[in-house]
Amino acid sequence: MELLGLHHVSLLTGKAEENYRFYTKLLGMRLVKKSVNQDNTQSYHLFYGDAKGSPGTEVTFFDIPMLGRTHQGVSSISSTSLRVKDTAALHFWKKRLEEKRIKHGEIIKRAGRDTLALEDTEGTKIILVADNGETGVAAGEPWETEEIPAQFAIVGLGPVTLTVAELKPTAEVITSLMGFTHIGSYPSLVSENLPDIEVYATGEGGAGAEVHIETRPELPKERLGRGGVHHVAFRVPNEGEYDAWAERIRQARVPNSGKVDRHYFKALYFREPNGILFELSTDMPGFDVDEPLEALGENLSLPPFLEPEREEIESKLRPLELT
Repeated sequence: MELLGLHHVSLLTGKAEENYRFYTKLLGMRLVKKSVNQDNTQSYHLFYGDAKGSPGTEVTFFDIPMLGRTHQGVSSISSTSLRVKDTAALHFWKKRLEEKRIKHGEIIKRAGRDTLALEDTEGTKIILVADNGETGVAAGEPWETEEIPAQFAIVGLGPVTLTVAELKPTAEVITSLMGFTHIGSYPSLVSENLPDIEVYATGEGGAGAEVHIETRPELPKERLGRGGVHHVAFRVPNEGEYDAWAERIRQARVPNSGKVDRHYFKALYFREPNGILFELSTDMPGFDVDEPLEALGENLSLPPFLEPEREEIESKLRPLELT
């Protein structure tokens, strides 16, 4: 029983239309599902991914208009990575970000890979990471646009960074409970006086299967708002293993959500000791369970248990102009 890697990362936005333009028009990702927050149906839930909406490629956003900004700190998922094919793609993106006047850094090494950091319009910290032929979890399928050729397209999720006040409790859950392996470390980019960032991997490894843990005891606890990361989900290959993971979490006496059917995947949520929300999600059935692949994200999708309430739900949702 082994987690395959990252499944998706879910964040908060206060401006869905602006968010849509950034992730589809500027970053060239595909809107693979337009739905609602199943726990608050007056809020949209937007999913961006590769050409097929493959597990391990999705960045999702809950739309909460007028949401305050995130105050960064510990007990947080402080950065999300997106994979590209190679370093040449990073140079393409650096030039594009400069032309679009998007805040970004220089191409530098992180955990031995070439990377490029940037921020979206709400302050979300994103790191583009180059695969450069590295083996491990396979990349997704490029979604080509008029401005972004396939060879430069984003092809999946890369490592997430967890920022914590104390390493040990989170590391123990990642390894002992979730089966990750410690594979190395690299120096903090903030200060040489801070502890190294520790790297953990699962499944076949590679960028799509890593968690990086940064220890920052001097920081306050994060106050989550727009641009912040709500949770990170990890891939479970099938429903049989999902059941086994639910039993494993129960036997470990970790408080959790119990089994949750999200229609597109089965989910289970729990918080690790530093308070970061984790989710275990099945690869199947996928986003094409209720829409043909060629039409993903074109209409408002609702899971079957909400379908009888469609008229009421749509009447309470604000108009959303995704152009």
